[in-house]
Amino acid sequence: MALKKHYLTQISPSRRTILAAFALAGTSSALGIAADDLWARADAIQRAAKAPIFPSRRFSIVDAGASEGDLEATSAAFARAIDDCSRAGGGRVVVPAGTWNTGAIRLRTGVELHLEKGAVVLFSTDPARYPIVATRWEGVELMNYSPLVFADGERDVAITGQGVLDGQGAAWWSWSSGQRFGWRPGLPNQRPARERLFRMAEEGAPVAQRVFGQGDYLRPMMVQFQNCTNVLVEGVTLKDSPCWTLHPVLCRNVIVRGVTAIGHGPNTDGCNPESVDGMLIENCTFDSGDDCIAIKSGRNADGRRLAIPSRNILIQDCVMKDGHGGVVIGSEISGGAHDIFARRCRMDSPDLWYALRFKNNAMRGGVIENIFFRDIAVGQVSRAAVICDFNYEEGAKGGFKPVLRGVRIERLHSRAAGQVLDLQGLPGAPVSDIVLRDCRFDDVTRPSVITHTQGLSLENVRVNGRLIDAL
Repeated sequence: MALKKHYLTQISPSRRTILAAFALAGTSSALGIAADDLWARADAIQRAAKAPIFPSRRFSIVDAGASEGDLEATSAAFARAIDDCSRAGGGRVVVPAGTWNTGAIRLRTGVELHLEKGAVVLFSTDPARYPIVATRWEGVELMNYSPLVFADGERDVAITGQGVLDGQGAAWWSWSSGQRFGWRPGLPNQRPARERLFRMAEEGAPVAQRVFGQGDYLRPMMVQFQNCTNVLVEGVTLKDSPCWTLHPVLCRNVIVRGVTAIGHGPNTDGCNPESVDGMLIENCTFDSGDDCIAIKSGRNADGRRLAIPSRNILIQDCVMKDGHGGVVIGSEISGGAHDIFARRCRMDSPDLWYALRFKNNAMRGGVIENIFFRDIAVGQVSRAAVICDFNYEEGAKGGFKPVLRGVRIERLHSRAAGQVLDLQGLPGAPVSDIVLRDCRFDDVTRPSVITHTQGLSLENVRVNGRLIDAL
C-alpha cells in the first residue's frame, strides 16, 4: 500500500541545538537547576508547589443560616461562614450535599471552601448579585462585576471537594454578541464596552476610572484568585462559566489538581493563569468552548505597564476534549511568558482545533521563550497539531515585536490532524528555534504552513509514516 504524501512544507535549511535559546540564567538559578537539565526544572516546579495547610476548624454554611432554595439566606450564610472562619484563624467552610443558590462568594485568608459529594453551588444569574470590584478582564484592569468566586490579596485559600460549582453561564452568554448563544440584533452586547475599555487602557486612564457594570455587559469570570499566595483548587467540577472559568491573576504558588472544567459557551476557557509565578496543573479534564488552558500576562499597554510574565508553570497528566487549543499561550501575553512545561497530556476531539497553540501580534508584543512539551498523545484535532500565529486579530498592525523562541516538542504522537504545523511569524518578527524530536503525525491531509520562521529543526519526525529529515 502506497504511503500518503507526507505534507510538510520545507523551509530554508537550519539545524540548531535548542539549548542555545534557553540560557536564562536568572530563571534557571532561581530553580536551582542547570540550564541543560530542562526536565529537572519541571520536577523542581512540581516540588516547589505546596498546598496550603488549614486548621481543623469546621464551619458549616447550614449552621450559618443557609437554606436550599433561599438565595438571600444562603448568600448571607456563605459570607458569614467565610468571615467567621477567617477571623478565627482559618479552617474549612463546608457545603453539604444539596443545591445551594447564591450570589458572589468572596474568599478570605485561611479559608478552604469544601464542597461535599452531592453539593451543587448554583450561582444567581442576576448581575446585581455581583458587586463591582477591581478585577482583570481579557488582560485589562478595570472595575467590573465580581467573579462568581473571588479572592483578592489573600493567602492560603482553597476550593476543594467532590461537588459542583454551576455558573449557569447560558444566561450570560448572549452578551458576547454571538447569535449561536442567543444574541439577536437589537439585544445588548459587550462590544461597545469592550472597545471602550481597551481604548481607555491604551490612553492610560487610571484603573479607578475604568468603571463598568450595569449596562456594559462585560461577563464576570467564574473563579478568580487575584494577588493571592498559596492557592489550591482540587477535585471540584466547574460548570458553565459566564466567561473564563478558572483565572488566577498575579498569584504565586497555585495548584489546580483533579478539577473538571466544562462549558461550551463563548470564551469559556478552562484555566487561564495570568501573570502567575509558580503553578502546577495536574490530573484535570477540560471540555471547553474556547481554549482548554491558556497562559496569559496582560493585554497591550496594560500588560506592558504591569510587565509581569507568567513563568514556572507545569501542566501534567491532563485531558483536553473540545476547545480551540489544548495548551495555549496568548493572546493576552504582553508581559511575556517563560519556563512553561507540559507532559503526559491527552488531547482528542473533532471539536478541538489545535493541540499546542501560540497566538500573539504586533499590538501585544511580549517575549515567549523556554517552552517545553513532552509525551503528548493527540487523538484527533481538526486543524493543526501545532500552531504559532502572529497574525492573530490585529496581526502586524502595531509597533511591538512579538517574540517566540526556544520551543521543544518531544514525543508528540498525533493520530489525525489536518496539518502538522502552522507557523506564521511576521516580517521582522520570525518564529524561531523550534525543535520537534521523536514525533509522529498520522492521517495528515494538508500541507503545513511555515512563513517567517527561523531555526525549525526536525529530529526523528514521521509524517504519514515517512521519516522527515532535519531541515
